[in-house]
Amino acid sequence: MATEFLHSRRLIKLAALLLVSLLLLACETVGYYSQAVRGQLAIVLGRQDIERLLQDETLDPLLAERFRELLSIREFAASELALPVEDNYSSYVNVGREHVVWNVFAAPEFSVDPLNWCYPIAGCVSYRGYFSEQAANRYAGRLANEGYDVYTGGVDAYSTLGWFEDSLLSTVLDRDSYQLAGLIFHELAHQVLYLPGDTTFNESFATTVERAGVSRWLAANGQEQLLVQAETQQSRQAQFIELVSDYRDRFATLYESDLQESLMRQRKQQLQQQMRADYQQLKAGWDGYQGYDAWFARSLNNAQLSTVSSYNDLVPFFTELLRQCEGDFARFYQRVQELVDMEAGEREQLLGQ
Repeated sequence: MATEFLHSRRLIKLAALLLVSLLLLACETVGYYSQAVRGQLAIVLGRQDIERLLQDETLDPLLAERFRELLSIREFAASELALPVEDNYSSYVNVGREHVVWNVFAAPEFSVDPLNWCYPIAGCVSYRGYFSEQAANRYAGRLANEGYDVYTGGVDAYSTLGWFEDSLLSTVLDRDSYQLAGLIFHELAHQVLYLPGDTTFNESFATTVERAGVSRWLAANGQEQLLVQAETQQSRQAQFIELVSDYRDRFATLYESDLQESLMRQRKQQLQQQMRADYQQLKAGWDGYQGYDAWFARSLNNAQLSTVSSYNDLVPFFTELLRQCEGDFARFYQRVQELVDMEAGEREQLLGQ
């Protein structure tokens, strides 16, 4: 009876999403919302219960080990990080492709401010997601033809913000244990609270929970060596973010100048080349780590730059707030909820936005 109720509830939610997509005909094409509903429906219908899979004697031992690890991470997230685990990540879905979603980002040729798209539930965000890489590339091509800088990136996991129980996807199985834990903590943080229309706030909050959670999880499991590795990765990420943010400001200054478009376009290319050179100098001290090489091999256009700032700008603020709460995550969430409940102007002033 409980299983039938849950199944019915999921179908009702999917029907609601379909209805919303049809009601938004005047704002967006039905095709876009339909592909989103079909993509989510495929994940819901493709779920396999992890506890049941572990009872299968023919299950790949490596996959079984990963499932048991996931169950341990879920327990830690609930007991130590006060995250809303419930039935999230109790099921597994093999999506059969490299990424589950491809996000399209866009920005004007001479602006570092990204375009925003507004959706039901999520509010306005700085990307447009597709369950098909081909569809994402088609839309990116349309925006490029309109003169925008565009960037398309694959996403291996996402949060449904509590509308559905999120599942472990095949796209994240090859991650190190602490990286898998970080992903679970990050996505569950989105279910704690979510400020519609403010990507920077939401992603910075979730990233803070992710980082603090990983450090605590590794320490609790006596994996000091991995803790050092995780902290090294975080340090490199911070340096990467600092480099990109610095150049984002340089591009913004350029675009505010009175240069002719041809000269501005030339200067933009020069800054992109200089940014690549500075990255090579930065990673020279990373003991051969090449984790950001693929990112710097892309165009480094305005849309690409915006993907870094959105996820990290407020991490220092939230990290300090967690410290003030003496590492108590429940208190931390209450404090952040107070920010969500504020008037937008008051909140932005407090955050320094």
